[in-house]
Parts: sequence; C-alpha cells; structure tokens
Amino acid sequence: MRTLITGGAGFLGSHMCDRLIAEGHFVICMDNLITGNVDNIAHLFGNNSFRFIKHDVTEYIYVEGDVDFIIHFASPASPIDYLQLPIQTLKVGSLGTHKALGLAKAKKARFLLASTSECYGDPLVHPQSEDYWGNVNPVGPRGVYDEAKRFAEAMTMAYHRYHGIETRIVRIFNTYGPRMRLRDGRALPAFICQALREEELTVFGDGLQTRSFCYVSDLIEGVYRLLLSDESSPVNIGNPYEMTILDFAEKILNLTGSKSKITFEPLPEDDPKVRQPDITKARNSLRWEPEVSLDQGLRMTLEYFKERIKKNDKNTMEA
Repeated sequence: MRTLITGGAGFLGSHMCDRLIAEGHFVICMDNLITGNVDNIAHLFGNNSFRFIKHDVTEYIYVEGDVDFIIHFASPASPIDYLQLPIQTLKVGSLGTHKALGLAKAKKARFLLASTSECYGDPLVHPQSEDYWGNVNPVGPRGVYDEAKRFAEAMTMAYHRYHGIETRIVRIFNTYGPRMRLRDGRALPAFICQALREEELTVFGDGLQTRSFCYVSDLIEGVYRLLLSDESSPVNIGNPYEMTILDFAEKILNLTGSKSKITFEPLPEDDPKVRQPDITKARNSLRWEPEVSLDQGLRMTLEYFKERIKKNDKNTMEA
C-alpha cells in the first residue's frame, strides 16, 4: 500500500507515519514545516518505505505513481498557531482539503480527514456525540480553526456523495504524548514545561473548564481502525475521562514534584467550558477505546519533555 500523509512531520502525522510503515505501507510524508518539524521524522530518513516531500498542500499536489490512501493531517492545530497563522489555517482547511481530495479522486484513493472536536465549539451538549452540530462563533478568534475544519468536513462529504470517493472523518479530541512542541500553547506542554522549570503554572479562567486527554498511541490506533473501516460519517476519537484544568495542573505538579505555584489569567474568548467525547460510535463501529491510563501516558510524556527541555536550554545557553 502507498499512503500519502499531509502534515506528516507534525505531532500526530509523524506518529501516523510510524504506524503505517510498521503495517507495511510505503509512506509519502508531505509537509511545508510551518508547524511541523523534521526532527519528528528524522529517524525515518534512509528507510526504503519512506519519502519526504516539502510542499504546501494549498498548492497543486503531484505524487508520482499509485496512491491507495490519503490521510489529511495538514493544519496548525493549537491556539497559539492558528491565532498567529489565521489565513494559513483557513487556507489549509479549505484549499488544502480541496487539493488533497482532488488527488484522491485522480488516484482513486481512500481519503481520511483529520477533523477536530473544535467542530463542536463551546458545546451546549455534554458529552459531545457525532450528531451534535456544535456551538461555534464563526467571527471569533478561534473561528479560523473551527470553521476551517467544519468546511473541510463539508467538502469531504461532498466528494463522497458527488464523486463517490471513499472518505473517512475522524474528530480528534485532546491528544498528548512525545513529539509535542515545548511552545505548543496547549495545557499539557505548557504545564509540564512550567513545572520542570519551576515557573508559575498559568491557568486560564477559574480552571473549572474541563478537558479529556488521550495518549497518542491510542489516538493513532483509533485513526488506523477508522481508515480500514467502512464508516464514512464522522467518528469521535478521544479519551472520555474528564477532569478540570485546575485538577490537571495539580496532577502535573504532583507528577513532577515541582514547587511551582498556580496563577490565574483571564479566559480567552470562546474557550470551551467542557470537552468530553462520546465514543459510543467508535466502540461499536471500530471496536476501539483507549487503553493507556492518564498516569501511564503522563509518565512517558514527562520523560520526553525532560530530554527536550534539557536539550533546548543547553542550546539556548550556548547561543
């Protein structure tokens, strides 16, 4: 099997590259490196089952030879990214999805869209199931990401219905693990970095907003099962274990043994107050549910961040 992964040098995309190569696929990783990092895929260079192409998928995509699967991961995915890159975020969700679907049509490939729980916005339904249409502010600062993904889902279903393309849509909830960036901007990397550096942990709002965190290997397993399934409508993949951000910050302090204090900052506009996936569909259709506990996942992630921070701080001092 030959598989194209757009955004393949990113956090999730690089783990998807690893998984598919392990399953015997020849993987073409495409990334413009605007938020991706070649360090995430450096271990694959020299592998005969891997090829990297630096390319912006909002431009015409050319891939020589057959392509069996296209997995469209390309997009800024954290608030710090899409607030700094609003136009690029909208373009990759619209033009990038269009170009990738066009390639799927030309190659007769199965297409999987990496969508997001942000399609539900600041939800009025809890937990969130796939039949909930969401509560999104299209003109708010987060709208550039939310609406880009909602458009991408609509475009994907249009190609499925009109052109008969085999399509899959995964709505990804908060995921964590090795290869996250130190300055990702999301709660987990922010808290771990602050705790390890004995800096104050920044909690936004009162900290009572909730999130649920899925370890990366569980997420990739769910995406892989969806790719091979017959399920063409959106499927939530995430861990339904829910906790408040304040409790999560305390958990990071206990895990790291840090003496850092928790400080509070104003809640960003349209920040979701609750976030918990209903994974009934994934359980029934894919026979999938997460296996890695939060404590297990955090321990593995902490070791990665310790190494990255040590390396990063050393390079900063040398510079």
